[in-house]
Amino acid sequence: MTFDITAFRAHFPALLTGTAYFDGPGGTQAPAVVGAAIADAITGPLSNRGSGMRSERNAESAVSEFREAMADLLGAHPRGVVYGRSATQLTYDFSRHLAKTWQPGDEVVVSRLDHDSNIRPWLQAANAVGAIVRWIELDPETTEIDEASVAAAITERTRLVAITAASNLLGTKPAVRRIADAAHTVGALVYVDGVHYTAHAAVDVKALGADFFACSPYKFLGPHCGVLVADPELLESLQPDKLLPSTNAVPERFEFGTLPYEIMAGATAAVDFLAAIAPGAETGRRARLLASAHVIDEYELALRSRIEAGLADLGDAVTLHSKAHDRTPTLLVTFPGRSSANAYRFLADRNILVPAGSFYAYEAFRRLNLEDSAALRIGLAPYNNDEDVDRLLAALSEFVAS
Repeated sequence: MTFDITAFRAHFPALLTGTAYFDGPGGTQAPAVVGAAIADAITGPLSNRGSGMRSERNAESAVSEFREAMADLLGAHPRGVVYGRSATQLTYDFSRHLAKTWQPGDEVVVSRLDHDSNIRPWLQAANAVGAIVRWIELDPETTEIDEASVAAAITERTRLVAITAASNLLGTKPAVRRIADAAHTVGALVYVDGVHYTAHAAVDVKALGADFFACSPYKFLGPHCGVLVADPELLESLQPDKLLPSTNAVPERFEFGTLPYEIMAGATAAVDFLAAIAPGAETGRRARLLASAHVIDEYELALRSRIEAGLADLGDAVTLHSKAHDRTPTLLVTFPGRSSANAYRFLADRNILVPAGSFYAYEAFRRLNLEDSAALRIGLAPYNNDEDVDRLLAALSEFVAS
């Protein structure tokens, strides 16, 4: 099915500024329908959840519709959808919930490829109970994970494996299912950071082998919040610390305090917007989401190929660090002898947003052993077009020649 990029871009008020946004991994622009959904929900009427008054029913609907939308997006059960302020907050929460079941000498496996939000909470939780941490290593030459280190890290004492489905720094998509199968063989749980992955893939948490899967709607055209999904029976087995009067029902017992109903409504609107991008003949929302994801994936990878070809034309003036065979439309580049921070400022002066930094991928960035203290990350979103790419490449050519 043909993707009508001109019609698609018309939904995004932010694009009227003329800015070319290549900061998708850090957060996307939102379509007007998401803002409208937030405004409609908060002006309601709206009050705490209940069944008597219209304002109470509106709040109840915002929560149930959010859970159903995220379940459709991720291939999960609505009762397994947990709302959070961010994926980082949810990971910290669940590291503490799960650490209650660990003992000294148990082992936790983390990856050098990951964003620090899927590393530090597990290291800190392990340290608090005397558990041992083992590492899945990153090969800086290929920007793939070291498969030998996977086999060495997962042992009979492993209780949890934390792994990203896609690197927010490099775009690398590791073989999550293969890692999950190895973890499950020894009875370990698998916690998958799907924040970057969800924006660029048709997600099926069961196919990935994820026991827990976290993502952030603001990375896929929605508002700022986090989502975690797991099997409801697995959530039933965990006992979080909570207020005494708070419900013990799943998934509500993992959500602390009054929920932001308007943000949940905005996230639901983002899912519905995604489902309408290129559904083809599909009717159910889950099927429409999968169809749209495949079309967007092809479109974004075509744009990535154009950028890669343009970078290659710049020769030795640019180093492309994203090399994995399977990866998202995200490219990490540096400029030998030049500052990536200066490149960011040069592009910003031309109304092109391409951030420079290490993007909380602390371990991965260190492992690359770059001369620069930052790198430029070119991250595509579905609203980018050929004109954006042409502007970016022309500006980069001007920068390296300056």
